[in-house]
Amino acid sequence: MANRASKAQTTEVAYTSSIPNSFPPDQQALFREVLTSFEESGLPYAVAGAFALQKHTGIFRSTKDLDIFLSAESAGIALGELKQKGFQCEICDPVWLAKVHRDDYFVDLITGMSNGVITLDETWIERAQPANILGVRTQIVAAEELLASKLFVTRRERFDGADISHIIYALKGNLDWERILKLAGDHWELVLWNLLLFRYVYPAHIDFIPRTVWSDLLGRVTEQDRAPSERGKFRGSLVDDAMFAIDVEEWGLENVLSDYQKRTARIREKTKS
Repeated sequence: MANRASKAQTTEVAYTSSIPNSFPPDQQALFREVLTSFEESGLPYAVAGAFALQKHTGIFRSTKDLDIFLSAESAGIALGELKQKGFQCEICDPVWLAKVHRDDYFVDLITGMSNGVITLDETWIERAQPANILGVRTQIVAAEELLASKLFVTRRERFDGADISHIIYALKGNLDWERILKLAGDHWELVLWNLLLFRYVYPAHIDFIPRTVWSDLLGRVTEQDRAPSERGKFRGSLVDDAMFAIDVEEWGLENVLSDYQKRTARIREKTKS
């Protein structure tokens, strides 16, 4: 009972369930119109977020928005087109996020991760899978890209590790692990971190993770331990720039976050040529 009471006092918690969401009519209308606009424009995109999680895992989660993955260039074109159709549009962060509004509802146009480490390219869209969302024939990101998009959602106020565990569990580990590690690149430790979490949460299903993946990742750890690099850069700000702010602002460690963000293509509203 105490646990339930504490939950009741907590606000804005995204509980997981197999019970379908019920969206207000105005919100459904916005989502449908934006998706239809993308389908008619021919701009390459894929739906991500809660809708993709539901398609891959069966988990319904209360959500206020519709997440659309696309390139920075496509996002700029989409903003111009949607504004002409009467939608309110804004670029919240040119590194990764724009929003399309109407009334109190919105759609997120996402071009990568906020830290600039993982950005979308054409392969994310090419690998997307057909789906039907609110009656619109569209496409969702593949499970591998969905998983990768959650690797850096590790802030104190939001952690997507449970989503990653659920993706692995729901698909019984039938994932393109080579693709996942390619998307993670130099940040493969975050994949290992999440695999350890999965192992802890689902000890009866550790066989969902191929032994070759464990051998690869643990082998990398062993190799690094043999010859640690003194040139290794502090990466805490890539995980949570607020919680690791003291490292940069007071302890003088390098802020690699700004380096990644500077290299990322910016979202700029434009007219489709």
